Amino acid sequence: MSTAELRKGLSESFGPTVASDEKLLSECVNMCQMFGLSATDLQYKWEALSFSSTYSIKIFTMDSCAALKAKCQRDKAAEQAKLSKAPGRAPMPRNMDMAKGRVGGPAKFGSANLDGALNVGLPPVRSLAGAPSFSDEKRNGIAGPSNVTFKGPATDEISRKKRAYRYMYEKVSERSEVLDDKIDEFAEIIREHYHIADLGDSSAATEDSIIVVGRICLDSESSSQNVKMNEASLILESSRMMGSGARIPLKFDAVVKVRGGSKGVGGMGLFPGAIVALRGKNGGGGWFLVEEILAMPPMKPSPISLGTGIKPEPGDSAFSMCIASGPFTPDADLNYKPWQTLCESLKTTKPTVLLLIGPFIDTLHPNIKNGDIESTPAHIFRAQFTQNLRDFLDLSPGSIVLLVPSIRDIINDHAVFPQSEFSAVFAGDPRIRLLPNPCRFTLNDLSFAVSSVDVLFHLKKEEFFKQAEEIDSVSPSGNDTSGSSDSMSNLCRHILQQRSFYPIFPVPLEISSDVNLDISHSEGLKLGSDPDSAQEYAPDILIVPSRLKHFSKLVDSTIAINPSFLVKNVYSTLSFGGHGMSAVRERINVELVKLN
Repeated sequence: MSTAELRKGLSESFGPTVASDEKLLSECVNMCQMFGLSATDLQYKWEALSFSSTYSIKIFTMDSCAALKAKCQRDKAAEQAKLSKAPGRAPMPRNMDMAKGRVGGPAKFGSANLDGALNVGLPPVRSLAGAPSFSDEKRNGIAGPSNVTFKGPATDEISRKKRAYRYMYEKVSERSEVLDDKIDEFAEIIREHYHIADLGDSSAATEDSIIVVGRICLDSESSSQNVKMNEASLILESSRMMGSGARIPLKFDAVVKVRGGSKGVGGMGLFPGAIVALRGKNGGGGWFLVEEILAMPPMKPSPISLGTGIKPEPGDSAFSMCIASGPFTPDADLNYKPWQTLCESLKTTKPTVLLLIGPFIDTLHPNIKNGDIESTPAHIFRAQFTQNLRDFLDLSPGSIVLLVPSIRDIINDHAVFPQSEFSAVFAGDPRIRLLPNPCRFTLNDLSFAVSSVDVLFHLKKEEFFKQAEEIDSVSPSGNDTSGSSDSMSNLCRHILQQRSFYPIFPVPLEISSDVNLDISHSEGLKLGSDPDSAQEYAPDILIVPSRLKHFSKLVDSTIAINPSFLVKNVYSTLSFGGHGMSAVRERINVELVKLN
């Protein structure tokens, strides 16, 4: 690898901290050349060092560089000493106490001693601590260059620490500021899209019609009775800047209209937390009479989705993808039979990308809840997932694996939404990438948005649909034929128009444990945070697993996929034909597959 390629790779792997420091970058290049490492190898060695309990420096500096160099020298010396003693890689035999006697065999779970036979059907697993490094794998021909270019959330220490924020320290003032800023942010979007000079105050009495922007809320008296939102319980909350944060009941005109919505929908869906723009007036009667609902403008489609972005040769950017969401095992046992069946299929199909969405070790599984297991959740994960994923990657060296957690994952100590990625110890292989929940990433410039929270079911449960006459409706594009009868498309459209992975607020009490929403950190819920662009574009692919019926639909410029749950024996496959002059939706094929 040339020095220029190393410098570019190091800048991408370590971020601006290294890229902006010429001395630090040069030292990293020297280390890579000295020890025969790629930029990715060096990054993983640094992550292993920074996660060590004995190492206190977390930001990459010259001191960090010296410590990393010393670690590389130790690893090199240990490797040479090992090779001089034994030319092969014969496993070290050891004994493990079992319930029915003392059995000799290769090492499992490092040096752990598991007493008693496991009743969860765990297969043998290689020790993570003794796993070969990324460099060793490449030398042995196990790992090869990936067939896709992956760009995801920043992996530097500062970014990871920001995502792993401390929760339960939320202040009321912080919550109110975040909620207030969101209304003002959408007010600017509405003002620009509809060319509105001034927005009004819904609580101020006026003779003429005005346009107001606010948040839909549920009447407190109705909400205490645990009833679904209806026309009589709608309240509009304004921001402090536009209406002093006042709340006022809404009433709809007999011939209410909706402007700028999708053609054929026939109205507008409203739910707690939705930001809306309304035209009407407050005649002094203590409510705001809505004459017209202004639909939220859709997000801009990405240049790639329109066929106007960078267009490499089709063969260079084509890839296949398998998408599966947990739970991965039925409530009856922890044998993970659906997952094992999928693994057998993966060995044949060998997709370029495997996306797995949690929960992996579900806190709601009866065996986990009752403590009816004889192995730690971490060991179960290593046995059921790490081992199988390594086997798949060995058979398909050019593939990568993406793991997205769930707040129901017992192996993730960050059980709030937005949620940080799994600890690096659960990767076990540099081709296994750990992503936060929710997340945006790109594969060969095709952008994805993924969340493990069942937002579709929650929206379906909370939505109140107000029928209205359509004005200046937007015609569907391409194969988007969703209309008033297609409720799934409308639910996905809420996510896209509200520009949030979870636009509901507050979370209803009966489903709050499914979300654990931390509204103060809702920056991590923004749908427009594309890691590959400074501008905010709609994702090309939106993946939202739900208990609702599985589907794949084109909504505006986005392909929305509900891959269902693997425990229902359903998963999804996606094939991308590569970049070209036509719209991206014409080069993507999505299938919902039933396990045999």
